[in-house]
Amino acid sequence: MASQPSSRTPLSSILPPLIFGTATFNTQYNKDPYALDTKGLVKEALDHGVRAFDTSPYYGPAEILLGAALDVPDIRARYARREYFILTKVGRIAAEEFDYSPEWVRSSVDRSLERLKTDYLDVVYCHDVEFVSEEEVLGAVKELRRLRDEERKVKYIGISGYPVDVLCSLAARVLRETGEPLDAVMSYANFTLQNTLLETQAIPLLKQAGVDVVPNASMLGMGLLRHDGQPEGAQGDWHPSPLGLRRAVQDASDFCDRHDERIEVIAIRYALESYVTVGSIVGSSGDPASGVPWKEESIDDVGGGKLGVSVMGVSNSAELKKTMQVWRSILDGLEGGEATAMAAGRWRRDHEWSLNRKKAVQILADGVKEVMDKWLDFTWESPHRDYVNVRGKTTEQVYEAKEKLRASALKQVTVAAMWPTPAASPEPVSEDRRFPFR
Repeated sequence: MASQPSSRTPLSSILPPLIFGTATFNTQYNKDPYALDTKGLVKEALDHGVRAFDTSPYYGPAEILLGAALDVPDIRARYARREYFILTKVGRIAAEEFDYSPEWVRSSVDRSLERLKTDYLDVVYCHDVEFVSEEEVLGAVKELRRLRDEERKVKYIGISGYPVDVLCSLAARVLRETGEPLDAVMSYANFTLQNTLLETQAIPLLKQAGVDVVPNASMLGMGLLRHDGQPEGAQGDWHPSPLGLRRAVQDASDFCDRHDERIEVIAIRYALESYVTVGSIVGSSGDPASGVPWKEESIDDVGGGKLGVSVMGVSNSAELKKTMQVWRSILDGLEGGEATAMAAGRWRRDHEWSLNRKKAVQILADGVKEVMDKWLDFTWESPHRDYVNVRGKTTEQVYEAKEKLRASALKQVTVAAMWPTPAASPEPVSEDRRFPFR
């Protein structure tokens, strides 16, 4: 295989459109990540054609587990480092601890290189940028670019986070103040059955800011869109969604049950299949992982053109197999899908089946959206209202900062209560953790 292109090659011409996310290698999603067969899972993913892995130092032991899995002798003998992509992050240390300083960025990159047992990182994101100032993000981006240009430890640079307005604002500012756009902006939980703000609000602005690739992560809304409810690992119930949204998801799940489907199956297929097209304008033409074994594939095998990039999250072999089955079925429905299916040893009519399945999923997706109603495009606060970055602060300083925030919030509520007319009153809030109705 040819060696990886230099960082001057657009990321959108080489990044695989399906990425294996390792947030599941953490206590948020699993009680004991070390009990997972991560080595077997990574090997199976590679054997299935997956050629990109997304991780972060914030995901507990994820970098260590991924690095160990990629360092297995059989994997090293079978897959050269240039054949797959490693994407990781800097900046986020803990739930309320962030450090975007150049010193920490350098230290974090070096630690990731050691953990992942590699001498370069394909993509490094500034992690959850909404928790720090824009100036801090700009400083981190500049340091990452220095590591790219002077030390060649990093190839491509991006940002990640939840609020799409923050991502768009930062992308525009990076272009405006540095003259160079970001290679990638990763959004999570913003293109799902419940929320499509990535499509309706973000992509046009990110494209205008020159962003090359916009991966869509967390197709289940961090596990919210599941028949059994949001996941609870060793950290317990950490999901930020309010009770009203959870009830709406349960109603939507019941709706899917009545049609002999599970909501997570519909949610994954809907997000993957829709974003292949919706995200194509900020997508990629890398190896599509369409299922032809032992072969580096071309985007031409599935009709040519870019595909929207998605990040899948799985914890075991069954979830991986199911997700890959769905992904390949989606590719079967694209132009040239019949030939691709046959080349991979699948049925010649899988192309036709894929198109029919797409129609059925879209019908149920429309039904789910009717059930969710006012909760469509609802977003939770990020960061939460009493967030304080604890990095470099004493316990007393953290306490004082949080007390100031609470006092300010109480003052706002008190002033609002004094307003005399409905027209002048603030938007009503639910009793569920004071999230606004939408």
